[in-house]
Amino acid sequence: MAQKLKRATFAIIALSLAFLFMQQDVHAQKKRKKGQEKPEATLAAAPPEIAFTVGMSKPWTHLLEVQVSVKWDQMPEALDLKMPVWTPGSYLIREYARHVQDFAVKNSAGADLAWQKTSKNTWTVKTGGAKEIKASYQVYANELTVRTNEVNSEHAFWNNAATLMFVKGQLSAPSTITVNPYGNWKIATGLPQVAGSANTFKAPNFDVLFDSPFEVSNFTEFDFVVEGKPHRLVFSGEGNYDGPEIAADVTKIVEEAYKIFGELPYDNYTFIVNLRGGGGLEHLNSTALQFYRWGFKPQARLTGFLGLVAHEYFHAFNVKRIRPDALGPFDYENENYTRLLWVAEGGTEYYSGLLLLRAGLISPQEYLAGKADAIRRLDALPGRLEQSLEESSFDAWIKYYRQDENSMNTQISYYDKGELVNMLIDLKIREASKGTKSLDDVMRALYNDFYKKGKNYTPADYQRLAEAAAGVSLDDLFSKYVRGTAEVDWNAFLNGIGLEIITSGGGKPYLGAELTEANGNLTVRAIPAGSPAYEQGLNTGDQIVAVDGYRATNSFLSTWIANKKVGDKIKLTIFRFDKMRDIEITLGADPRKMYSISAVPTPTAEQQALEKQYLNADQ
Repeated sequence: MAQKLKRATFAIIALSLAFLFMQQDVHAQKKRKKGQEKPEATLAAAPPEIAFTVGMSKPWTHLLEVQVSVKWDQMPEALDLKMPVWTPGSYLIREYARHVQDFAVKNSAGADLAWQKTSKNTWTVKTGGAKEIKASYQVYANELTVRTNEVNSEHAFWNNAATLMFVKGQLSAPSTITVNPYGNWKIATGLPQVAGSANTFKAPNFDVLFDSPFEVSNFTEFDFVVEGKPHRLVFSGEGNYDGPEIAADVTKIVEEAYKIFGELPYDNYTFIVNLRGGGGLEHLNSTALQFYRWGFKPQARLTGFLGLVAHEYFHAFNVKRIRPDALGPFDYENENYTRLLWVAEGGTEYYSGLLLLRAGLISPQEYLAGKADAIRRLDALPGRLEQSLEESSFDAWIKYYRQDENSMNTQISYYDKGELVNMLIDLKIREASKGTKSLDDVMRALYNDFYKKGKNYTPADYQRLAEAAAGVSLDDLFSKYVRGTAEVDWNAFLNGIGLEIITSGGGKPYLGAELTEANGNLTVRAIPAGSPAYEQGLNTGDQIVAVDGYRATNSFLSTWIANKKVGDKIKLTIFRFDKMRDIEITLGADPRKMYSISAVPTPTAEQQALEKQYLNADQ
């Protein structure tokens, strides 16, 4: 009887405990749903405190002096510090770790910690139980491009992806960066400053940190405001630019972009302009630009600069917010493949021209002349029949930044053809919708339905949104000109808004070799596939010394061929691998033509209205 009572007592206690635990679990679930309690895994994932310092005490040595402090309650026994191998916007593995030297690491007491290089871009630190480590290293910086670093007696410019290491698995961690400038140099960056801390800036995560370049120098600054948002133009170096005039022009560009999207998606924006080199690279709320210091006059050259500004600025919407499938969050150690660079870059280049046109910075005639010249250049490229836009985008990592003498025969640029195919899509949407829709509507849909909802878009998404704007299927266009390599029927699209392309010239005697002349040597630089030179045995690298027995120069060869007829033969005497030989070439007919775009002879009222709308003729 006593055993039965004992068992009964135990059963009652067990049931009571089970009920209590069940009630506690239900209560905990309710609290988690209300946000009153975080799961244990979340509590254990507190990020480290990461602080960088970048100095340049001897800029003439081209060295950036970097220190990084990592404080972490969950410090592992072995901590991996990693250097990115590429920077977003420039799709090539650049191996930034090759510029790192003098790596060392200590604990908070100043004692040396053991470390080992465990991969090309990884430094593994034995923390020894320390809750804080302090690593130091130097980065050699003597290459001025928009994706690399340069430090010298004139300035310091750097990309954080090429300079700062990250903690493995902690790309979402916040960080600060303190800059110790040389002398009285000023600092320009898109990162916000830490209140009360001189020359210290903060980033919520490493995607933002790596997307914020620095210019440190005695730069000149010009400021302007659009829609209540401050913008600044920072010019580093002397040049023939007119700062107030450029600021006024860039203001118009920003205003036109605002009209498309209805907002500016940043608190402030910085244009960093180095007056050497060339090119640009987009960032979240800034851009790095390089331009020839004496290249701002005459007006045509200034227009070229404004086109560069418009391109990189439009990336603040297209790429930095409107993101193709694989472009963010980023893998900084490997290639990030996408088939959409023809939209990301080509579409942005298309809008750079539209922004200038809409801002009144170029005329409709200048705009159309630019498009006609882009078509001419594409139609002269044999690679247009070999590589599609999607293939060009996907293979950017191994091809676009590694051009060789045969690239013209096997590749197209996702910038150049991408610009033109986005134009075709825009024209088709305008024609099919009778002017009620345009590519602007596609951009807005991407911005609102993807960026604002935290999503990246796919190739199928882009086609779907373009078709929604047009109200018709665009599968034929995408199949032929995006996924395929068909010859483009330009007038099939231009005619829809009352324009046509006209070609002239061509058919003259033609050798078909691109030549370069230096120090008295005339050398074959590239040969288009299908040309007489290609088919009859001339090679890139051949040095042409004589034409039909006369000493060869570029001007003489051009004149000599111009006086021949198609089908005539010429004898070229060349050096190939230091051995002289003769090659007989039968001249062909030059397939290259001049292109222009103008109104069709008898446009309908609808065509006239669409042309006027497209070319911004109402303003």
